[in-house]
Amino acid sequence: MASQDWFEKDFYKVMGVSKDVSEAELKKKYRKLAREFHPDLHPGDAKAEARFKEINEAHDVLSDKAKRAEYDQVRAMGGGPRFTGGAGGPGFNGAQGAGFEDVFANLFGGGGGGFGGFGGFGGPQRGADLSTKTTLAFIDSIHGTSIKLNLNGKDVTVNIPAGVGDGQKIKLRGKGQASPNGGPAGDLIIDVHVKPHPVFSRDGNNIRVTVPVTFHEAVVGATIQVPTLGGEPVKLKVAPGTPNGRVLRVKGRGVQGAKVVGDLLAMVEIAVPAHVSDKAKQALAEFDALLPQEDPREDLLNKAGLL
Repeated sequence: MASQDWFEKDFYKVMGVSKDVSEAELKKKYRKLAREFHPDLHPGDAKAEARFKEINEAHDVLSDKAKRAEYDQVRAMGGGPRFTGGAGGPGFNGAQGAGFEDVFANLFGGGGGGFGGFGGFGGPQRGADLSTKTTLAFIDSIHGTSIKLNLNGKDVTVNIPAGVGDGQKIKLRGKGQASPNGGPAGDLIIDVHVKPHPVFSRDGNNIRVTVPVTFHEAVVGATIQVPTLGGEPVKLKVAPGTPNGRVLRVKGRGVQGAKVVGDLLAMVEIAVPAHVSDKAKQALAEFDALLPQEDPREDLLNKAGLL
């Protein structure tokens, strides 16, 4: 059902699309905006978090055909005729009046015709929405889980889908407050917070992990073990001459939802020993003498206009 603030909110403007936007274009635009303003990319940025929630609210309405049609009616009514009254006028009489009445009833939760939102006249009212918060472990947000919530003294089991993000809202239809007079129940809206993980981080549907390798492994190559989230480690080949920061990909070890499968992205980080013996230093000097005498920063300085 619609809410009263639909009069004030321009969801098309929020999404940056036209009113005749197709489902495919809307989905594409939503993914772009969600990535741009996701709280994981803007920690501590209240404006980015508010924008992310605004985008999700707009997408929730416009991506649902029934909600979008109702929203368009409400917005059109907001700029259209008001209660002018009179026989045959665009108020409560005639075909125009009947259509206006149906939209107004939907807006304030009425059902079965009439103005259900005003004292129950004309039909039952919709129950109120309920809001709650929950905190998930990182692994549960990636793989999905079931949680128990206590609502009005009653335990309710809720299935959390795989891939839910920090700051995302989950809406469960019909799990809110019961109607006072036989109408449909409201919705339950769950505000999700995800705990950070000490090793893994989220990158869209992918999971990132930083993997240390020794200087020797990076130079001559090696097969190393890389941890996965909630599973056995996997073996990856580090090619000879692998530079610091190179990303190795493990297919299918990211978010595994009904419609998406992400990857594990392992970034190589060359570990520099904190303590080196004199003998090791001498060996390094001998090794360096055998390498081509090239300045690795020459190209950088050239591009900066310093050479």
